[in-house]
Amino acid sequence: MTTTATRYDRRMYAVMNNREAAALYATAGRRRVLVGVHLALTAGGLGAFFGVGGVPGALTMVALLLPWVVATGAINGATRGLLELRGRMLDERQLVERDRVRSLAHRLTGWLLIGGTAVVVLLAAYTDVDLSGLAAPLMVAVLALHLLTPLWVAGLRVQDEPSGDEN
Repeated sequence: MTTTATRYDRRMYAVMNNREAAALYATAGRRRVLVGVHLALTAGGLGAFFGVGGVPGALTMVALLLPWVVATGAINGATRGLLELRGRMLDERQLVERDRVRSLAHRLTGWLLIGGTAVVVLLAAYTDVDLSGLAAPLMVAVLALHLLTPLWVAGLRVQDEPSGDEN
């Protein structure tokens, strides 16, 4: 079955393969820092969302949103849209890599959920900590983890671009 790329597909492909910001993710070390910054911004945004809840929390979320979006875009650029482009816009190697990234992220998320569940159960069983107010924050955090772990894994797995000297 042959499918043709739509105008949206071509535009997204061009955006994801734009190398103007390549300096942000040119090396493995920079990509690790970028993923770490994205993770920290995500945690900060979630903390602000469920923090005190007043205006300072909302202002913190708004202040973190722009750098979070830039970091997300940089990771997507580093992966050349591996997780954002439709399958018809990826070659066979990219499709295999996307499956590997999703599989690894799924396993990692599973282990993190097992560990988190164990901690919550132990806290509930052996301490007097009231966990009744944590249901909504934990569910939102789990959802964020589920949605963003593939992006973080993909950002960490990207290989460096070959230099022009190797030809």
